[in-house]
Amino acid sequence: MFTGIVEELGEVTAVENLGDASRFRLRGPVVTEGAQHGDSIAVNGVCLTVVEHEGDEFTADVMAETLLRSSLGALTVGSRVNLERPTAVGARLGGHIVQGHVDGTGQVLARTPSENWEIVRISLPAELTRYVVEKGSITVDGISLTVVEAGTDHFTVSLIPTTLALTTLGRKQPGDPVNLEVDVIAKYVERLLGDRAQGATK
Repeated sequence: MFTGIVEELGEVTAVENLGDASRFRLRGPVVTEGAQHGDSIAVNGVCLTVVEHEGDEFTADVMAETLLRSSLGALTVGSRVNLERPTAVGARLGGHIVQGHVDGTGQVLARTPSENWEIVRISLPAELTRYVVEKGSITVDGISLTVVEAGTDHFTVSLIPTTLALTTLGRKQPGDPVNLEVDVIAKYVERLLGDRAQGATK
């Protein structure tokens, strides 16, 4: 489990095409400290497994399903990525519950700068609209954010200078893809209510 609090801005140093998968090598001095084979690291909000670890770099295999359902397939050598290690038991939950399981992708639609923050508008797939509410939580490229406006096909988030400086959202431009993970609690509630409604009709 993750919290959506990005630990560092890493970099893709190599991409190897494996046919039905890709192997990424990524640099991240903070997240690789003490890393071992089999550990999990979230890369732009996608939970990946460490295959190898050497120095401040690690490799991870990404299967075709993940490449198709996330924006990781667009990464190239030199791409910057948000990195986060799993939350330790007993640690503070600084963001919200994040699984590292991408529900869909959106695109940055617009950026509106202000003196002390920036509003970013992001497209929202129709199948995710029901899970996104104003003042609710959403994960964008692995970043735990609060929804400012929830539209039928988009939402907005307000970014403070720290988020702009220390994550990929400070660099994303209109048209760039982002990974989206909605609040897992909303999905569980929907499923439970659906099961209850079905039970009542039997």
